[in-house]
Amino acid sequence: MSKSNLSKTFVHPVAKIHRGDRWSVFRRLKELNISCCCREDGMLWVEIDNGLDAILLRSIVQQFVSNRSELIDWLERCWSTQVLSTSNN
Repeated sequence: MSKSNLSKTFVHPVAKIHRGDRWSVFRRLKELNISCCCREDGMLWVEIDNGLDAILLRSIVQQFVSNRSELIDWLERCWSTQVLSTSNN
């Protein structure tokens, strides 16, 4: 299953996560109002409606599949990234 009935919505399985951690990811996605379901076979399916949903899913999954040094490196890169403003204040 790669595409739902909505033209810009993708439904994708999340397989990299240990089966025991999928429920934690599932609960966090629900807290963020991202559509998902955990089926009887243990597979977690997530509905991605927009870019923000994709970024949030990546961030949540990264917490479970990355080791400590990778997470520290990611956080340091986020802190050092400069955001350019496009508005004229």
